[in-house]
This record gives sequence, C-alpha cells and structure tokens, in this order.
Amino acid sequence: MALQDKYKAVLDLGLELGVKDGYVEEADGKLKIGGTAKTQYEKDQLWDKIKEVGGEDPADVEADIKVEETAFYTKHVVASGESLSKIAKKYYRDPMKYMKIFEANQHILKDPNLIHPGQELVIPNP
Repeated sequence: MALQDKYKAVLDLGLELGVKDGYVEEADGKLKIGGTAKTQYEKDQLWDKIKEVGGEDPADVEADIKVEETAFYTKHVVASGESLSKIAKKYYRDPMKYMKIFEANQHILKDPNLIHPGQELVIPNP
C-alpha cells in the first residue's frame, strides 16, 4: 500500500482545514507532508490524525506543519447548549480550564456562566 493511501485521512483533513502551501512527497520509504495551518488547534488535529493512522511515533511520515496565527489557539463559535466548561473540555481536555477562556473573552463576556449561541470566543493557547 502506498503511503499516500495509508495517510489519506490526514491528507483529506489537511484539505478540509484549508492548509496553505501544502505539499506531499513520497521518497525513500517516507511520506513527507507539510504546509501552514491556520491555528495551533488545527495543527494539533493534523498530528492527532497522523498518530491515529501511524501510531504514537510513526517512522514512515515526516510532517512540517507551520502555524499562521500564533496569538491564540483557535476561535470557537458558541452553539446552543454549550457552556464554557464544555468548550474547555473540547480544546483542553479539561472542563475546569473554563476560566482561562472566560478571562480571554472578558471584552464580550461579563459572566462565565452566561454565553450565547453565535458568540465568537478566542480560545487562548494552552
């Protein structure tokens, strides 16, 4: 099986995320991929997918993924039924880090228990 076939899910995710200046080369038994993701969160998603396909330390892929926006981890648009703790769990895997999100968004949030669908929140770097 060609490495591009093995890592197709990673390549598809890169397309879905709109990775800029992406490249894919297969040589010497390795798949070399790279490009620029919008945020660190998107870069982390790509690395998670690489590990899902190739294992925790894949020897058959080299990835050089840069990040365009480094001032924050990502942005999140609040959906109905969400809370800051649910959002913190999604991005940090720890619902107790909700205050970190609240503090980064005090320009639009006055109470950590009151968010509204449609609000765009900055998710600070972990």
